[in-house]
Amino acid sequence: MAAFLPRIHPMTVTTETETLKSSQTQPMSVCILDDDWDAAEVLQEKVQQFGFSAYGTADPRDALEQIGSGRSRVILCGLNGTENDGLSFVQQALQRDPGAFVILATGSHSIDAAIHAIRSGAYDCLPKPIDAARLKKTLDGLAEQFQRRRRIQTLEQQLLSDLEFHGIIGRSPAMLEVFDLARKIAQHYTNVLVTGPTGTGKELLASAVHQMSPVSTQRFAVCNCSALVDTLLESQLFGHVRGSFTGATETRAGLFEYANGGTVFLDEIGETSAAMQAKLLRVIQNREIQRVGSPEVRHVEVRLIAATNRDLRAEVAAGRFREDLLYRLSTIQIRVPSLMERLEDIPLLVAFFIKKYNDAYHKQIRGLTLRAKALVMRYGWPGNVRELENVIAGAALLAAGEFIDVDDLPSHVRQPSGPAGPSETWHPIPLEEVRNRHIQKVLEACGGNRVRAAQLLGIGRTSLYRYLKREGQSSAQVA
Repeated sequence: MAAFLPRIHPMTVTTETETLKSSQTQPMSVCILDDDWDAAEVLQEKVQQFGFSAYGTADPRDALEQIGSGRSRVILCGLNGTENDGLSFVQQALQRDPGAFVILATGSHSIDAAIHAIRSGAYDCLPKPIDAARLKKTLDGLAEQFQRRRRIQTLEQQLLSDLEFHGIIGRSPAMLEVFDLARKIAQHYTNVLVTGPTGTGKELLASAVHQMSPVSTQRFAVCNCSALVDTLLESQLFGHVRGSFTGATETRAGLFEYANGGTVFLDEIGETSAAMQAKLLRVIQNREIQRVGSPEVRHVEVRLIAATNRDLRAEVAAGRFREDLLYRLSTIQIRVPSLMERLEDIPLLVAFFIKKYNDAYHKQIRGLTLRAKALVMRYGWPGNVRELENVIAGAALLAAGEFIDVDDLPSHVRQPSGPAGPSETWHPIPLEEVRNRHIQKVLEACGGNRVRAAQLLGIGRTSLYRYLKREGQSSAQVA
């Protein structure tokens, strides 16, 4: 882009105090960039007559500074150089502020050039000389869009407070159903099983149930069952006496005693061993515990909330989870949906996390650009709400302007690898082969236990044996 040297010219320039006032109370500010000083002055006066604040300049660097400081969100660019000069300025302006709106004014106007400019990021493309009525219509449309955005932002903030359920955000039918069920069961002192994929907020829901319960003033103890080996897990839950194992230098109470009268939350209950499951069953049935290394039986009265991302019924069929424990835990079962099952909640969650990390990082981020929103809505979110929060936290830290743009998002969100297309992963195979593969996968999941495999497949044990014999697999070894 050609260099334009700044010249002193008697244009109206607002004071620094005025330009830094909130856009909520000030009219929309338009920066007019034109290398022809007279044309810039005429346009500035015209825009001011339309009722907008205007700032004129002949220096692209000055215009970029206006954009970067947030003093102008709308730029009318009428550079008389080549078409590439205008497009280059559009790119630089959007790098400074992804939420800026650039209106290009060119002397060599054509439909193809206008389409190319808009695809490159320009808001609109006007022919020179600029028609005043057309310019006013464009600016009025932008002003209306700004007001609509402010109203939407205000409404979103109100929605966040109205739709927050003990720290959980959601307005989708799936989440409203979860909230309703949680309210109903919270008042009853019964065991609850919370299921759902990883990162959906199962612990938050368990905490919400405790907060709404009659024992909300009592303790809420949390234990991640997958993070500890059996010996340490038993000590963590039930406590131990001094000298019961190496390193036990003092007697300590476990979580069940610590939360006596309150709630114990066992996360990843599906990861526990058979021995630990038997001990947990005794606690649920008899409300009794024994510290490691002590014969003394202690009575506890706790509400047990367990969570898992596994299908416990399949685990029972495969012999990896006790059926009686499952029945004891799942008096009431709540399933937390994945983020892909509640897409309408994503904009609210994004607003919630932006507010959270604005406070944490002392920033003033107002939202996502349209193209960043499109990527966020299109991404698959395998890590669910937890992954979304991490992405927004990182983007908020990197964002230089008032809006999070595509470049602020991590590469895996910008270019999701996703599953391969149908032409790459699917090819026609006989129905018999589909059945054979399915049976083999079920057998593998059951560890070769053909009795349980037949139960899962919904067929008789004899039918499964006949099938295996026909396929040349011995049925002598039956678990």
